[in-house]
Amino acid sequence: MHSHHGHVFVLLSYAVAAFAAWTALDLFGRVRDRDGGERMRWLAVAALAMGGGVWSMHFIAMLGFDPGAPVSYEPGLTALSFLLAVIGTGAAFFAASRPGLGLVRLPLSAVAMGGAIAAMHYVGMAAMRTTATVGWKPPLVVLSVAIAIAASFAALWASKRETSALWRLGAAAVLAGAVVGMHYAGMAALVLAPTAAAAGGGASPLALAVGVAAVTASILFMALGASIADQKSRLLDVIEAGGVGYWELSLKDRTVRFSERGRELLGLPPGTGGYPVDDPQGLQAEDLARRNAALQRALAGEAPYDVEYFFPASGRWVQAYGSLVRTRSGRPFKLAGVVRDVTDRRRAFDELETSERRQKLLINELNHRVKNTLATVQSIAALTARRATSVEEFGAQFQARLMALSETHNLLTAQGWEQATLRDLIAKEMRPYSPDQFRLQGPDVMMAAPQALAMGMIIHELATNAAKHGALSVDGGSVVVAWSEPGADGRHSLDWIERDGPAVSAPTRNGFGSRLIATSVKGDLDGEAEMDWLKTGLHARLTFRAAGR
Repeated sequence: MHSHHGHVFVLLSYAVAAFAAWTALDLFGRVRDRDGGERMRWLAVAALAMGGGVWSMHFIAMLGFDPGAPVSYEPGLTALSFLLAVIGTGAAFFAASRPGLGLVRLPLSAVAMGGAIAAMHYVGMAAMRTTATVGWKPPLVVLSVAIAIAASFAALWASKRETSALWRLGAAAVLAGAVVGMHYAGMAALVLAPTAAAAGGGASPLALAVGVAAVTASILFMALGASIADQKSRLLDVIEAGGVGYWELSLKDRTVRFSERGRELLGLPPGTGGYPVDDPQGLQAEDLARRNAALQRALAGEAPYDVEYFFPASGRWVQAYGSLVRTRSGRPFKLAGVVRDVTDRRRAFDELETSERRQKLLINELNHRVKNTLATVQSIAALTARRATSVEEFGAQFQARLMALSETHNLLTAQGWEQATLRDLIAKEMRPYSPDQFRLQGPDVMMAAPQALAMGMIIHELATNAAKHGALSVDGGSVVVAWSEPGADGRHSLDWIERDGPAVSAPTRNGFGSRLIATSVKGDLDGEAEMDWLKTGLHARLTFRAAGR
């Protein structure tokens, strides 16, 4: 009995098989990257795409088959053929997705998959109802099964490779050719014998084929779209896992959209809506000008979009980086990139700049203080040498005064050369004497570095004089040092009162100590000094400022 296949149906069946193979290979890539239930869901989608595509190719080809007699299809067997294709493909993909698919398991999986496809074909043929009797040519049947197994082997081998789009396209074309070749080899094995006159009628096979192809293509497009959406979603997950947000600017409507992490970084409310790119979004004028300049350069293709600015809504400094995305023809259609939080880096830079300024200030201050200290040492040396009667006396007095200066330096160093308390200064100078011989009374007074150095030298001179000639020179003598809160003019007063010491009298000439006290009080301390030489002991009254003018 004469039969033939319409060329349009042959081409249409091949197109459906190629599209199904492409989609299945793409979906299988999702399977390999998943675990657990998610892995099984993508495996089911891949099996549905491949098995359903092979079944649709078979059905379209059958609709193009004209045996010279009316043809119809039994629904139950037709549905069974579909299930065989999907289940067989799913089982083979499941085996291929497991690690360690070796030289033995791969052929066995290919036999299982090819057998399922061949079973789908011949069960589908068994569902065909026509007025002719159906017979088979065994050698061609065996050939068709071999082609199905070879096609399955090629599909499984291709699915295991990390492939580029070009490789996948070639693999899909070869796989579709093998599947179509298997079908038509099986059709060549068919032998029809007429039993009654041919009868026409029924729906147009071409219309049915186009309808099946359209439905199948829609399913495959949806599966492929799900794969693309999944790929984009995973990419965004990876980006946001690194604390980075994603954004893209549509050049068509000049609307910029952000991922959830991007919205969080910018302090925008959750959602999927876009924002006009010309909306300043609370940016400061300077930041807005820099952003607009960078945007113009990026849209002109002159440079990538790379700018940092402060977002008041989130209180963060962010860096936005992106570049133009073009179509294959070279036409730009969007600007896309990432946004990340650089607040810590900006703060570090600000702190570094502040630290550098402070370091320069400290160096200048240190230079100034070293010069002042050297000048003080020079003055102490000159005046001590002028009043000393021997080298030994000069050495002892000079060393004692340097130690007094050193003790005050130690106090200031402990406070970062910012300030020292008056009580600590006096206690340092009185440390060589018995605690029963002196008493300190007064509030906490913080003294700036220059004033602390001057006060330390003054207290040293008073204590040294008391130890040599006054109350501290005898066992029963004592010294009371009392100071007050600042007065209305901002000056403090300090009283040095010696008791129970030997009788004293005013010196006949001003020595180094007297001149140092007078000079220091009037200079760095911006005050005055009064000395009363009483029979009961010296009473010195000082007025001073704790800080500079």
